[in-house]
Amino acid sequence: MRITLLTCAPGSELYSTFGHTAIRVQEPTYGIDEIYNYGTFEFDDDFYVKFIKGKLPYALTVQSFDEFLYQYQMESRSVIEQELSFNCTQKQTLYASLKTNALPQNREYRYDFLFDNCTTRARDIVDTGAGPRVTFPNILASPPLTFRDHIDVYLNRGHQDWSQLGIDLLLGAKMDRPASNSEAMFLPDNLMIAFDKATIDGKPLVAQKKVILDLPSLANESLLITPIIAFGLVFVIVAALSFLQKRWSRKVVAALDFIIFFLLGLIGVLLLFMWFGTNHALCANNYNLLWALPTNLGMAFFVHKQSGWVKKYFLAVLVLSLLLVGTWFFLPQRMNNAFLPLVAAIALRSWMISKPKHGEKRI
Repeated sequence: MRITLLTCAPGSELYSTFGHTAIRVQEPTYGIDEIYNYGTFEFDDDFYVKFIKGKLPYALTVQSFDEFLYQYQMESRSVIEQELSFNCTQKQTLYASLKTNALPQNREYRYDFLFDNCTTRARDIVDTGAGPRVTFPNILASPPLTFRDHIDVYLNRGHQDWSQLGIDLLLGAKMDRPASNSEAMFLPDNLMIAFDKATIDGKPLVAQKKVILDLPSLANESLLITPIIAFGLVFVIVAALSFLQKRWSRKVVAALDFIIFFLLGLIGVLLLFMWFGTNHALCANNYNLLWALPTNLGMAFFVHKQSGWVKKYFLAVLVLSLLLVGTWFFLPQRMNNAFLPLVAAIALRSWMISKPKHGEKRI
């Protein structure tokens, strides 16, 4: 029997940006060449509802190696194989553990991107399913990277600028603590490096390592309009219209104010829902709510009322926006810098709305 860990290169789609891990079991005598894959799920009618709420179950499935490899050939994704140096008893024990995990009553689990995914499951079954515990040396950089830094390595490599913006918007401050040595193995490449250095019973865990599929990456190139450019243009347009004293520009600004603050309110409501209404623990403690205020959803309808309470509200938004810009790089959560021009535009429009009109005294 031969048991190996397969590490698959990232793909061009967002769901495959971070690569994949699977376990291969071969027994030529019985014609066995199976892949144990912890990264599968069913695409049923309520898939999107389960996914948004964080209640989408993942499962361990078994497929043939040829079928598995064909999929990665079609996606032009390389595959590296590490053979585990277990003895016969350890291999049989691990194989039995895999088969037990694959039973209908055991195969499903609650997926967690950082702490319980296809890669951590493969590590844990190798670590505990064969009997003796594996010794993993430190693989961390100095100083250790945060979880957000770890995933940014993949997002930057895949030129996923807009995906990175969306992830930074939705995932809160819990992403910004340093990952421990064990926690860093939630990513396939990190686990592969850890296996290369790991030992079992005083000998190397990996007997041999080879590339079984070597294909060029189909990673996307960066789009011409990146988030920082897009929001920078928004700020320039808003600033130009704010100081252009024309009747038509005032009408355009009035419409823009409603659109901007209404959309900001919608984003804020979404962030609150992801924090309190789902099982996505990583969406908690989200400091993006300091600029995406849910209250803006209602205030957008009063944005150009001359009431004193409206002006006081937008004066408060101005102060909050200025404080946020001043503390941007010191917050417990690392904010995406592409949002800075947007926050500047919020501050500018809040100032223009809150300041007294010509001949009007501030209360």
